[in-house]
Amino acid sequence: MGVLEHLREPPELSLRFIAVWLRNLRVWRKLMLPSILGNFGEPLLYLLALGYGLGQFVGEVESMPYMVFLASGIVCSAAMTGATFEALYSAYTRLTQQQTWAAMLAAPMNVDDVVLGEIVWAATKALINASAIVLVAALLGLVAGPEALLVLPVILLAGLAFAGIAMIVTALSPSYDFFLYYFTLVMTPMLLLSGVFFPLSSLPEAVQIGAQFLPLAHVVMLVRPLMTGGSIDAPLLHLGVILVYIVATYWISAALARRRLIR
Repeated sequence: MGVLEHLREPPELSLRFIAVWLRNLRVWRKLMLPSILGNFGEPLLYLLALGYGLGQFVGEVESMPYMVFLASGIVCSAAMTGATFEALYSAYTRLTQQQTWAAMLAAPMNVDDVVLGEIVWAATKALINASAIVLVAALLGLVAGPEALLVLPVILLAGLAFAGIAMIVTALSPSYDFFLYYFTLVMTPMLLLSGVFFPLSSLPEAVQIGAQFLPLAHVVMLVRPLMTGGSIDAPLLHLGVILVYIVATYWISAALARRRLIR
């Protein structure tokens, strides 16, 4: 059965994915401290090093201190990297090396359940990582007010979108080395062209238009105003783009995983 045939079949949604999520949570709890430190350390380093270092030279960006501008971008990038690494390396290990997916499929669940469980778990990891950065930003006085708590549901949705994209790569990948293509051709450009480190308005017009198709850009456009007390332009548009990515990437990744696992 080819991939087109699988794509024509919508994923079968059920609550069985919760069992996959719980299984991954129980495993993660055993490695919780090093996992949090590893995923939390790099974005915190970016925030402090670039915020305090580069911020001394940049001054204000969009009428706010660069440190404040950067903090919201780092929250979004932490969500992207947290969801991506979990849906790439961890999920691929469970798929190929540990054969965890095969064991799950021996239980009363299907491939769609496993893929959805992995995506939701990766989004949970994104939420954990980003929440830690939001807390640090609040302690440093980089958050405007309690409305910053609204960032958390946005980050969860963003985590689902980024995890879905990464799950497509996992379903296609013949080895861990294949992930380098995704990092080089997708993640790095998206990180640099989505307004994380500098405003989109500073980029050429053609690049600004292209950035509108990147999910990270829309996440930044939602999160930054919530953290800095600004107003959100076209919030429904940004949420709509994120939701389209969530649905489309889950549909595609489930179809690719079915083609890979069902002979």
